[in-house]
Amino acid sequence: MAPNNPSRVIVVTDAWYPQTNGVVVHVDALCRAVERQGVQVDILHPGLFPRTILPQYPEIELATTPWHLSAHGDFAQVDFVHVPTEGPLGIAARFLCGRRNICFSTAVHTKFPEYAQILAGIPVSWGYSFLKWFHRPAHVTLVQTNSQRQELSERGFPHLQVLGSGVDTERFRVMSHSPRTEPVLLFVGRVSKEKNIQAFLDLAIPATKVVVGDGPDLTRLTKLYPMVEFRGYRFGEELVAEYANANVLVFPSLTDTFGLTAVEAMACGTPVAAYPVTGPLDLVEEGITGSVNDDLAVAVQTALQLNRDRVREQSLRFSWDNIALNFLAAHQGR
Repeated sequence: MAPNNPSRVIVVTDAWYPQTNGVVVHVDALCRAVERQGVQVDILHPGLFPRTILPQYPEIELATTPWHLSAHGDFAQVDFVHVPTEGPLGIAARFLCGRRNICFSTAVHTKFPEYAQILAGIPVSWGYSFLKWFHRPAHVTLVQTNSQRQELSERGFPHLQVLGSGVDTERFRVMSHSPRTEPVLLFVGRVSKEKNIQAFLDLAIPATKVVVGDGPDLTRLTKLYPMVEFRGYRFGEELVAEYANANVLVFPSLTDTFGLTAVEAMACGTPVAAYPVTGPLDLVEEGITGSVNDDLAVAVQTALQLNRDRVREQSLRFSWDNIALNFLAAHQGR
């Protein structure tokens, strides 16, 4: 049973640095925001264990001895455990908390079943059966948007609660850029099939197309689209500059649960064009911070007309400190 005012929590995550993805950014920012509330946060991650590379994702390393989890954290002196991933460490944490009757929460950050179907041909129903098994014993399962909660509820997931996600609006900010003869359309994220990047690359719009990110589909797409600027990963101020220099962030994914890059772009004053799916539907204010449309080209043309100052203004509602308070409140009385 977690106390009303927790003083120490353990976060067990399979996604951690040096991985570069939205889950890592979310977990890291959430932990730092919770610490600002005066709570001690211990993070148990693959870097503490012997590791092996995940096939097709060489930048992702998984712990090979997750059963040693208790040796890396004092689970006897913890108020609750948070498990944001369903990998080897997440599964080990699930069993450990069950055996010791420790309050724990989980989170659904990705559409894992859809990814598994796209990348490996695994039936979506199998993936959701696994996810329901994994999350069922948690005291609460945190999701990022209302539409994600609705989707999972319809699939039979219990005890769902919307947490949301945030953005560092001091780091991600408006920056000046040079005049240009044509607009710059930007994609930021993993260069992989599940991100539906070709829908962006195939847009018949006079524009400079820029891809920031890396992944298993990079070599193939670089050859197919020689006129596109593939810039690899960008970090820190270089990443902020990419967002701020773009006229529109194009978010073509059909399988994301939130869309952290969309919020980061908005904080830089850059509107978002996307499909009307989970994530963008919850984040994009039509005609204000971007546009969603079944025709991605129409969404881009609408987004190009929007006021960047207003886009930035609306992004300020994504506060990590508010997310941290929501996170702690979700565990009170458990």
